[in-house]
Amino acid sequence: MREVTVSRVVDASPVVVSRWLDPPTIVEAEGSFTVETIDERADATVVVASGPGMRLPLRFEDRDESIYYTQEGEQGPFSHMETWIDLEDVPDGTRVTIRSSVSLAAPLPFGDRIAAWKRKGELTRALDSLADEFGESG
Repeated sequence: MREVTVSRVVDASPVVVSRWLDPPTIVEAEGSFTVETIDERADATVVVASGPGMRLPLRFEDRDESIYYTQEGEQGPFSHMETWIDLEDVPDGTRVTIRSSVSLAAPLPFGDRIAAWKRKGELTRALDSLADEFGESG
């Protein structure tokens, strides 16, 4: 299993950024999948995302003031994937930090390293989308 972290300061308050960070927007902003369905449950939101040749259920929850999501079930490219999005109020706006741990489901040499590299690209695209929406600080 590998962990990747990306961070950026955007020119908006944590409340405004938090409103933008709803589950379907996060999935679309990462750029690898499109949203097929959204299932609002009492304790979580499950987004079924699809991409070339696969469907992936992602379970979103609020945990300890973080947005937390994980691949739900055995479908998808990962044997394990979980992600935390944290917002920090800073003088120039909001620092958005996204941390994800991944393990690839396929038995490939360096598979977890490849999964982490791909995941980091997805997280960076999500931050790019945030910066496009609100502008970067500093």
